Amino acid sequence: MTRVEVETPHGSARAELHSAAEGRAALLLGHGAGGGFGTEDLISTVRTATSAGVHVALVEQPYRVAGRRAPAPARQLDAAWLAVVEDLGQRWFPELPLFFGGRSSGARVACRTAEEGGASAVLCLAFPLHPPGRPDKDRGSELAGVEVPTLVVQGDRDPFGEPEPASNREVVLLPGDHSLRADTNALSRAVAEWLGRILRLLD
Repeated sequence: MTRVEVETPHGSARAELHSAAEGRAALLLGHGAGGGFGTEDLISTVRTATSAGVHVALVEQPYRVAGRRAPAPARQLDAAWLAVVEDLGQRWFPELPLFFGGRSSGARVACRTAEEGGASAVLCLAFPLHPPGRPDKDRGSELAGVEVPTLVVQGDRDPFGEPEPASNREVVLLPGDHSLRADTNALSRAVAEWLGRILRLLD
């Protein structure tokens, strides 16, 4: 595992790089709004992806690197993420397909930037479709804007809502809530199967 810092328009971001024995692609994962990389779903996804031959970069947004818990505005998150994507793509993952992903807020960033960043696929862990109790504040347009293959892994009791499948979007419901920690084995299987299909498409 290697840690690198990346300068972005909104301060220094940090990336934690986990190498796969056979680097067939690279998955960049973002954290939730108030959390870091210690969540069980992210840890499980890193292990699953590297075992599948996919390098992983856990991307820490500048506001977290600076010690703030409150997230930056969406446009700042997106700009910082794209700066990290460009840097890592050139320095660490040249010529490799890039997959974007993240949990909760990080999944939203991955969706919003997928087209501009040239993502080949998107992985959403616990996508926050709407704030708890506020289905009127729907964020489905962020998912709908993604045109590459997408996997959404969601708890069946997630108060942030349940996204719908679409032509290029698979939705896997697991027992549990927004944390996705109730069944990490099932999470690993879902991610592994999806990555396997995406990698075969790219071969």
